[in-house]
Amino acid sequence: MTESQLQAVLDYADAHLDESVERLCDLIRIPSVSTDSAYAADCVRAAEWLSDAIKDLGFDASVRKTEGHPMVVGHNVAADGPHVLFYGHYDVQPVDPIELWESDPFEPVLRPAPDGDTHIVGRGASDDKGQLLTFVEACRAWKAVTGSLPIKVSMLFEGEEEAGSKSLGPFLEETAEELKADVVLVCDTDMWDRETPAITTMLRGLVGEEFEITCADRDLHSGMFGNAARNALQVTADIIASLRTEDGGVAVEGFYDGVSELDPEIKAQWERLPFDQEAFLSDVGLTIPAGEKGRSILEQVWARPSCEIHGMIGGYTQEGFKTVIPAKARAKVSFRLVAGQDPIAVRDAFRAHVRARVPQDCSVTFESHGASPAIALPLESPMLTATRDALGAEWGREAALAGTGGSIPIVGDFKRKLGMDTLLVGFARFDNRIHSPNEKYDLSSFKGGIRSFIRVLAALADQQKA
Repeated sequence: MTESQLQAVLDYADAHLDESVERLCDLIRIPSVSTDSAYAADCVRAAEWLSDAIKDLGFDASVRKTEGHPMVVGHNVAADGPHVLFYGHYDVQPVDPIELWESDPFEPVLRPAPDGDTHIVGRGASDDKGQLLTFVEACRAWKAVTGSLPIKVSMLFEGEEEAGSKSLGPFLEETAEELKADVVLVCDTDMWDRETPAITTMLRGLVGEEFEITCADRDLHSGMFGNAARNALQVTADIIASLRTEDGGVAVEGFYDGVSELDPEIKAQWERLPFDQEAFLSDVGLTIPAGEKGRSILEQVWARPSCEIHGMIGGYTQEGFKTVIPAKARAKVSFRLVAGQDPIAVRDAFRAHVRARVPQDCSVTFESHGASPAIALPLESPMLTATRDALGAEWGREAALAGTGGSIPIVGDFKRKLGMDTLLVGFARFDNRIHSPNEKYDLSSFKGGIRSFIRVLAALADQQKA
């Protein structure tokens, strides 16, 4: 790939940025809310819009029906070199509370920002329509200047990401051979800061569990049965308290099986990142880290497994007072996992931990809310290196190799069902207000994202030739 050819493609993208923005606005205007059946036809309309958009770029594209909202699949694989599968989602969150929006959520506006940037405001501007189109528009620029793409590209757009992706797993199984590529690219994450790009290389897994303790055969009067009868809330509270150690760790036997220390290269890079630990907590009204002692906050939320309590339910919780000994109590618990942990083994260990603490005359039942493993991208991946170099060339600074405390199950599905690693490269910013009123995407993010993916495609083509 010659430098002059790459520069010509970048120049084209810059010269036609207004047209790219207008296409983004057209897509935002389609209210593709996946969780509300009233918008089902709009989800179909968004899928058809995307299918038509990539057909214009020479993709063999189609809208595929599912039990839920449709998928869009497109292939442009005439080029030599590696094959990438780009994934994004066209569905959006509901707009409630509508009264907090400063403009119509589905009539995007370009709003000047105090820092000189421009905000593209509308539902889905950042999550994920703006992010998705950075890649599509990068392909458009390549096609306009050179007549083709520099590598093989397939695209998969789904319409249920905001509603749990129920149709995606079965769809991946049905189309595994068709969608097989060398790597998946996902643009649904953040930059490290306003000027520093990031590649998310670590995603924590998730085990969600709910358990119910049953003691007496009915709620009891505390004056008549207090002390003598078991209190289901007390049993539940004792179990909850037993899950954590005094130093902030998790006390479930075998929980840390398979957990390794952080790679020294990654740890050193995280230490160089401009991250204010005190501000991280003070922004939410706290001051003291609660996780494992001796670990930085970035380690705690990105690279260490955790246990959190999300709710305890039982007894009388309405207005006033009722002296009842509850017969039943429930609790909701989740574990975030790191690479090396087996989610089924963690679930089984948790259940064994609970059962061992239930009194003989009481009982417990469990309900699973999912179990997915953590994902860690190999640092020696040549595609990771090429992508990192491309981002550095565009933004003028080294791309951060970041982790995320959250879990993105689709990345695990790509690994388990298609055998592919995923590069998560996003250009959103932390203040984009995704899922909230007045969601926005910075124009600089949109432009920088398009230019970045132009460079990534070139770098992946060159990396294959090296």
